[in-house]
Amino acid sequence: MDRILVVDDEAKVCQFLVDILIRQGYRADGANSPKQALEMLKLDSYDLLLTDLMMPEMNGLQLLERAKEEDPELAVVMITGYSTVETAVEAMKKGALDYLAKPFKIEEIKIVVEKALQHKSLIAENRRLRQELKNSKGGLPLIIGTSQAMQRIFRIIDKVANTDSTVLIRGENGTGKELVARTLHLKSGRSAKAYVSINCAALPENLLESELFGHARGSFTGAVQAKKGLFEEADGGTIFLDEIGDISPGLQVKLLRVLQEQELLRVGETKVRKINVRVLAATNRDLETAISQGNFRPELFYRLNVISIVMPPLREREGDLPLLAEHFLQKYCQKIGRPKICLSPAAVKVLCDYSWPGNVRELENIIERIVILADGDMIRPDELPRELHCHKIGAEGTALSVGGFQQQVAQFQRHLILQALAEVGGVQSRAAQLLGLKKTTLNEMMKRLDLLRQE
Repeated sequence: MDRILVVDDEAKVCQFLVDILIRQGYRADGANSPKQALEMLKLDSYDLLLTDLMMPEMNGLQLLERAKEEDPELAVVMITGYSTVETAVEAMKKGALDYLAKPFKIEEIKIVVEKALQHKSLIAENRRLRQELKNSKGGLPLIIGTSQAMQRIFRIIDKVANTDSTVLIRGENGTGKELVARTLHLKSGRSAKAYVSINCAALPENLLESELFGHARGSFTGAVQAKKGLFEEADGGTIFLDEIGDISPGLQVKLLRVLQEQELLRVGETKVRKINVRVLAATNRDLETAISQGNFRPELFYRLNVISIVMPPLREREGDLPLLAEHFLQKYCQKIGRPKICLSPAAVKVLCDYSWPGNVRELENIIERIVILADGDMIRPDELPRELHCHKIGAEGTALSVGGFQQQVAQFQRHLILQALAEVGGVQSRAAQLLGLKKTTLNEMMKRLDLLRQE
């Protein structure tokens, strides 16, 4: 239900308007001075401000400016008995959507208020659609893969997409963690609402806090007006916190409260704001090790890790690489408007032999380069970038020394154990059974691989 604040220094006029609006189905409150109105705006959220123009101490235009500082998205309609074109134009310049001239008819009030609220709703809807289009690129994200590792991911997505549970998506850089997050949102009951994402490693602590939770006007240098944070922008929808392992201990505490209570405080405010947001997070860090080193709060980890999705690296996705390469070839041929090109069998073998440290993101970048630079319609091995002929999986002359081999074996073991734990909800005895190990053997392996908290 839309909420409206009426401001008029004539108490009878103010109450008259409040009564009319309540009868029309709105939640309406009245204030008899701009000062009282500003106090009410700080305490509660309103969709529309209906304010008189001529009032003592502060006129309607000044109130409009102050109100917009508190809430830039607030819709404003002016009331005036001194209606002139100049007054209307000035009000519009300062952000008013319309004005009512005294004496006004009840039908006029209804039309102007409906029009203003519809305008506000359209702006919010357009912003949401632009954000969703930007993130979904026009449709349901396409996650390509027929390997067993990816089929396991698809099954988890189908099971958890339509819940409100928090999901922690783990994996190396470039494995497609954000693509999974967008898929979870678009397959959920929240898909009609906003999907908002942020890279937590991209901003310093003070700016990240403001970006996530919003701030009050004047709360820090440069805060010239009040601002909603991304959690409020995502209200009713989903927020994706990428690189969650990089946030500071101070922000971890504040984020934990948001997850526990579904409420937040803007920077510089004491007013608690309720929200309804599903949280998805991703990291390429070993959070268990970060916990044991005192760099990540265990309570926050447990809140985030209700559902765990571990993205496999491309080198472990047997059979997926040719499919992905073909997809990216089509994508970039269409993008630059060139005829379709394909990879020779020998070129495909070179791609499959490469270790892909940058995973799917690296593959996409390589294919884009190939499409742009290719002369013919068939790509041969000698036309592939030079780096693809190095760092082959198990090839001679690579960095696979004994130490390197042992490191890769350990990495593979870590992945298998984490995947097994994710599938059985973290129960070690069931994970051991799934892996065909004794529980004591699994426990020793987890200690050796730093997967257990150091007491």
